[in-house]
Amino acid sequence: EFFRELLENAERSLNDMFVRTYGMLYMQNSEVFQDLFTELKRYYTGGNVNLEEMLNDFWARLLERMFQLINPQYHFTEDYLECVSKYTDQLKPFGDVPRKLKVQVTRAFIAARTFVQGLTVGREVANRVSKVSPTPGCIRALMKMLYCPYCRGLPTVKPCNNYCLNVMKGCLANQADLDTEWNLFIDAMLLVAERLEGPFNIESVMDPIDVKISEAIMNMQENSMQVSAKVFQGCGQPKPAPALRSSRSVPENFNTRFRPYNPEERPTTAAGTSLDRLVTDIKEKLKLSKKFWSTLPYTICKDEQVTAGPSIEEDCWNGHTKARYLPEIMNDGLTNQINNPEVDVDITRPDTFIRQQIMALRVMTNKLKNAYNGNDVNFQDTSDETSGSGSGSGCTDDICPTEFDFVTTEAPSVDSDRREVEASATQPGWSLQTLLIIFISFVLQRQWR
Repeated sequence: EFFRELLENAERSLNDMFVRTYGMLYMQNSEVFQDLFTELKRYYTGGNVNLEEMLNDFWARLLERMFQLINPQYHFTEDYLECVSKYTDQLKPFGDVPRKLKVQVTRAFIAARTFVQGLTVGREVANRVSKVSPTPGCIRALMKMLYCPYCRGLPTVKPCNNYCLNVMKGCLANQADLDTEWNLFIDAMLLVAERLEGPFNIESVMDPIDVKISEAIMNMQENSMQVSAKVFQGCGQPKPAPALRSSRSVPENFNTRFRPYNPEERPTTAAGTSLDRLVTDIKEKLKLSKKFWSTLPYTICKDEQVTAGPSIEEDCWNGHTKARYLPEIMNDGLTNQINNPEVDVDITRPDTFIRQQIMALRVMTNKLKNAYNGNDVNFQDTSDETSGSGSGSGCTDDICPTEFDFVTTEAPSVDSDRREVEASATQPGWSLQTLLIIFISFVLQRQWR
């Protein structure tokens, strides 16, 4: 929403300035500027827009309109105006503004759009993975860890911390394999964030865009005679306009100069924030999410409602009785669970859905690297990427979602009430699913919001 509001503010500022300066003359040609912002918005929301071509088209159209205004004594055909537009690069009627603005706008918009899309993909991947169905072996291990103490007459004894770690590492073995690609993805996001803070900050580019365009128009005004002479030489002498039109002179207010730019008059976003503060906040949250998947078992098992805690090693449930848990803790990832003493894990059958999410992260990471280098990325036909059937980024061709809500499920309370425990035990799959969604969603909301 911040970027959308930024574009709307920039368009409103340009419209206000040009109406005050040129009045009706601007209003009669305002669609040229409105189309510019429409295309910028369409690009940002995922539309298939070539920024360089779009900006070139804007300056060509502006040259055609202005050329007619400074030469009202002539009649120009569509073919003649097309010839005029072809001289845009050669004549440089707007000075160096188009070249500089093209570099700034393309780099800023590429970085901003890709960064926001990266946030989308990251959260979609996390939300999808949090809902992956548990394996039968995981269900059995989790039931044994959480509910068997009740059967042994030890309702107040909580699982040993290391015991919990082996259970959760077995249950989340496939999820842990996300970690490598996830960390590369986060590193790439942090790189693109640097672009949002540097000279191609979209806020600093768009905020004074009306002044930059006004400078280009003033340059055209000052060099109108030379520009016209060169066009006439290259495109031919135009035919005189009818007597009624040729008697008109250039509107007096067309020669009006823009008043000085006052930063204090710029509209602010409704959030009352700046891009610098926003990016700084997001960067901190991104850094916190590194190694998220490999540390997820530790995050779950350190919760006081789940285990006895790492400091209590003797008076805890070890899967058989109230005593120390002796087996060693398994390493992270699917291949390291071959000897997991608590969970039966088939290391020869990786979860295909999670592998698809790994590929989605890999594709997005490559796009982020391209964006960091200033290379545009195509978001066409990408709606199925995070579901595994596409090669894009999860963005549709017309719109890129930027609002995300995690669905959390209320956890079943586990206490000394025997009836509640028995009711939960009749739905083991649901209990595990709930537990994983609770913990993952809670941590994700805390780190990403």
